[in-house]
Amino acid sequence: MNLNQIHNVYFIGIGGIGMSNLARYFKNLGKQVSGYDKTPSTLTNELAESGISIHFEDNIDLIPKDFYIENTLVIITPAVPVSHSEWNYFLERDFEIKKRAEVLGLITKDTFCFAVAGTHGKTTTSGILGHILHESGADVTAFIGGIVENYNSNLIGSGKTITVVEADEFDRSFLHLHPNIACITSMDADHLDIYGTSEAIEESFIEFASKVEDKSKLFITKELPIEGVICAVNEDATYKAFNIRIGDGSYIFDVQTPTEIIRDLHFGLPGRHNLMNALMAIAMANLFGTPTDAIAKAVASFKGIKRRFSYQIKTEAKVYIDDYAHHPTEINAVHQAVRELYPNQKVLAAFQPHLFSRTRDFADDFAKSLSAFDEIILLDIYPAREQPIDGVNSQWLMDKMTNNNKKIVAKNNLVVTILESTATVIVTIGAGDIGELVPSIKKAINETL
Repeated sequence: MNLNQIHNVYFIGIGGIGMSNLARYFKNLGKQVSGYDKTPSTLTNELAESGISIHFEDNIDLIPKDFYIENTLVIITPAVPVSHSEWNYFLERDFEIKKRAEVLGLITKDTFCFAVAGTHGKTTTSGILGHILHESGADVTAFIGGIVENYNSNLIGSGKTITVVEADEFDRSFLHLHPNIACITSMDADHLDIYGTSEAIEESFIEFASKVEDKSKLFITKELPIEGVICAVNEDATYKAFNIRIGDGSYIFDVQTPTEIIRDLHFGLPGRHNLMNALMAIAMANLFGTPTDAIAKAVASFKGIKRRFSYQIKTEAKVYIDDYAHHPTEINAVHQAVRELYPNQKVLAAFQPHLFSRTRDFADDFAKSLSAFDEIILLDIYPAREQPIDGVNSQWLMDKMTNNNKKIVAKNNLVVTILESTATVIVTIGAGDIGELVPSIKKAINETL
């Protein structure tokens, strides 16, 4: 399939974080873009403001007439049900229909592709790498699975020869990609509703790694059972971050590369996991040949990803942080960062579990991770694409937690409950719609200060 011959691109599920950056990409290329989504959101509002026609009712009569012609590409998200009438309309008429991952595969096949894989850290690492390459003047487009604060967008640049993509293991999507340089940030069990076993996930990552034939262009962490170039923090490795200090609220550190030591890098994102994310991005850019001074300048100016340890309020009296964490390992990383930055302060975590299957599969680990906070609020499980699983609910999860300072709260009571707490550090956590509550939580806390 030749994307150059496509004039119209129609998205079913255009408001997703991954779908929307593709919509922006095709719009930048001068294609006519339109789409459907189930509900309006900040992302759909931004797309509409850019001139993309979007509707929120599954109704074939609402598809713009220009998109009935043959040179229309239809892109679907896995979350769309097979009963969706618009999808079936295009299916019955033999339109070109592709999953998002397949389209990214087509794009990366014709570009120099950086692929960032891993159960955790993909979005931040690809965001840092995209920022480094863009700031250095590279002809890059970076597809990011979150909103990069520097650009207020999930798409960086509009280059035609270089791409940065998140290599998503969900639904084995990353096997569609054609990476020239890649990294794997982590490899924990997740998406067991798709894979079934942790062994199956590992096999999928190994298959992804095999797509990078030259292992000197595959960056990994020390513990992975995969051949590649090792990156590590405070441990011997080909690329090593060391001499780590904190100054003016930022990390300052040095990086050993195979040929030099890059000294006194400044990086503003908290948490040791983010140091590893930065190191991976630095290693990939360094191998590509990005000048050292350009790397240092971009790393220092990177502002982070929305909903990834995203400060909402930062005063002497109160701190409010929002984070997308939805796996026990990610919650542990949030906890480590908060304790490092705010020792001896009372920390309240409000968590919305994401998916019944993930809650079931990692219930004991979730309970342990959450119990480490001083006070815990649980919301009901956000179902996303799933139907309820008998016996799997927030009460069941809460009963496993060893910390007795815990409660379940309805979403519409979350703001009031947070205000009742004496905690000086508030963290909202989760990948569901808890993010939609952030503005009202922030407003309510500010009114008490």
